[in-house]
Amino acid sequence: MNPPAEASDATVEAAAVRLSGVVRRTPVERSDRLSQAFGAEVLLKREDLQIGRSYKVRGAFNFMSTLERSERDRGVVCASAGNHGQGVAFACRTLQVRGKVFLPSNTPRQKRARILAVGGDWIEPVIAGSTYDEASAAALADAARSGAVYVHPFDDPRTISGQGTVAVELGEQADVDTLVVPVGGGGLIAGIALWVSARLPNVRLVGAEPAGAPSMLEALKEGRPVELPSFDTFVDGAAVGRAGERTFPVVRDLVEEVLAVPEGAICTEMLALYQSEGIIAEPAGALASAALRQLQPPPDSRVACILSGGNNDVSRYADIVERSLVYEGLRHYFLVAFPQEPGALRRFLDEVLGPDEDIILFEYVKKSNRETGPALVGIELTNPDDLEPLLGRMQDSPLTIERVPPGSPLFTFLV
Repeated sequence: MNPPAEASDATVEAAAVRLSGVVRRTPVERSDRLSQAFGAEVLLKREDLQIGRSYKVRGAFNFMSTLERSERDRGVVCASAGNHGQGVAFACRTLQVRGKVFLPSNTPRQKRARILAVGGDWIEPVIAGSTYDEASAAALADAARSGAVYVHPFDDPRTISGQGTVAVELGEQADVDTLVVPVGGGGLIAGIALWVSARLPNVRLVGAEPAGAPSMLEALKEGRPVELPSFDTFVDGAAVGRAGERTFPVVRDLVEEVLAVPEGAICTEMLALYQSEGIIAEPAGALASAALRQLQPPPDSRVACILSGGNNDVSRYADIVERSLVYEGLRHYFLVAFPQEPGALRRFLDEVLGPDEDIILFEYVKKSNRETGPALVGIELTNPDDLEPLLGRMQDSPLTIERVPPGSPLFTFLV
């Protein structure tokens, strides 16, 4: 079976038939929290409940199920931040095809373990490089050496078509005015856009991309996919250095808007999903619902957000809480030069710190000075509005106090 030259609404429909009975039909659930917050009916398409806890299995299985017997015999390779690898692992085990998954070193341990658990003896994980793009280069080199088929995670018509089947299900489950879709390389939103534009043309389609890895936004700005010189890999499921050559024109022509969502806002939404809805979302999984702050949907409209994945390593939650508190303006850091004399810290507590402000970090950064003791002090507020009074008291204090802003290199070095 030859692959389609381009993805289309028809290839998405064909993929939906092919995947029927193989992947799960994931539920659509109303979020009371988000609906109340924005005055709109907000629905979550729960792809975190999919096989492998991600929509990625749709594209991987659709791709591999169309391979000829001779291609399957050569085996497959892929590059993945974790979720696509699980999809390929599932397809390998189901179709009995040997496969390798190349993973960047920042892939959470939970995702690495799941790839082995899902694929069993049919899959071999390989750590290569520090980013998805470096892992992809290693996977392509391996495919060239071995003759194995490279299963692209987003920029192939078969992958795009399989991922687009999320929209086919959603179209049968709910009527919506706006659909918000997470964006990495663009496979999911391209597949959805092709089907929605043809079958549900009145639905507004919005993309949500991590602000620290805006490959699609840069492509839209430049008129073509371009390589990001550097990017934040925190949102590992959507941190791609270059948007897809095939996905970019679809997004350019069919998606109304792509929003850059700050990583801190994503962390806040991850915590809210867990605490309010009991949903464990990975950073990319919370992208779409985190974008609602910027989108501000019209009152009484119906909005669906694709919750794309739930593979989050529990060891990351300390970092998630930290990023959320800093973003929300509740946690701040300062360098304080304390005089080396009795009572200096007590005066700081009495004269500078307010009654509802807590020290969450106190660490001397230089201990050899006999006259002053510079310390890194982390302070947590109960309300972001309390920052200005705190800064005022610091200004009036005889102590030398320097704020460490989140965007500075000093912040990332010290905190």
